[in-house]
Amino acid sequence: MGRRAKVIRLPGPPPPAGEPPGSGLVEVLRCRDQGEALVVRSLLDSEGIAAVLRGQLVQSVHPFSVGDQGEVTVLVPAADAEAARRILSR
Repeated sequence: MGRRAKVIRLPGPPPPAGEPPGSGLVEVLRCRDQGEALVVRSLLDSEGIAAVLRGQLVQSVHPFSVGDQGEVTVLVPAADAEAARRILSR
């Protein structure tokens, strides 16, 4: 039997706003810096909700931030997004 050609899948619909493609994660909050984001992640973790932090700033290269350069996005699984938003709104 010969080799099969490489299968190229057509792209599906775009993910909902705030969700990275193919991750199943949803953005629930944007924090001004990593310190605030770590506190939020700890709070969600204490409530049993896993959270992932995503930032644009590489701390080892730029140890400081100005304005929104240090912004960090808090992402949670889509199934926990509503509960996470409710916890963070307290």
